[in-house]
Amino acid sequence: MKRNEFIRRLKAGLSGVPQDVIAEIVADYEEHFDAGAAEGRSEEEVAAALGNPARLARELRFEAGFKNWESGRSPSSAWGAILAFMGLATIDILILLPIVLPVLGVMFGLFVATIVMFFVGGFVMIAGPFSGFPGGWLVAILGGLGLMSASVAIGALLTLVSIWIINALMWFGRLHYRVIEPAIHPED
Repeated sequence: MKRNEFIRRLKAGLSGVPQDVIAEIVADYEEHFDAGAAEGRSEEEVAAALGNPARLARELRFEAGFKNWESGRSPSSAWGAILAFMGLATIDILILLPIVLPVLGVMFGLFVATIVMFFVGGFVMIAGPFSGFPGGWLVAILGGLGLMSASVAIGALLTLVSIWIINALMWFGRLHYRVIEPAIHPED
């Protein structure tokens, strides 16, 4: 494979990664080709030594997603890290998918239920005193506030559990990368 083809495939595999990161990665691999040419190696030899550009792109996407998650823990960076992890773990996808998808589905369902509980608490607090709530208006206000505060507490706990799950996936991804890295970059 020639230099241009290698770089083209690497860029294609890195689609979705920020352009400045792609430019930095491509510059690094261009330097590998330049160093190989300086040593008298052909472009095909350098490309073969670097490995499969699609596999390299998956690893680099994972690293970029992990760094993004580490620098700013937000829902979008979490989602990006999970997708990057899934890209890296294509070998394990048949094992992980039946585990990860139900967990993500349950977490999403619990978040939705928590949001609904918050709004129900607000409705009970506002409408309860005017609708003849059992126990009187004070019970309606306190009950509504109780539902709202419980939903905030449950939401906070779910957020902590979500962060733990994402950290566990990132740990597994790093472990997976450490296991396959020697096969990708054999010692010369």
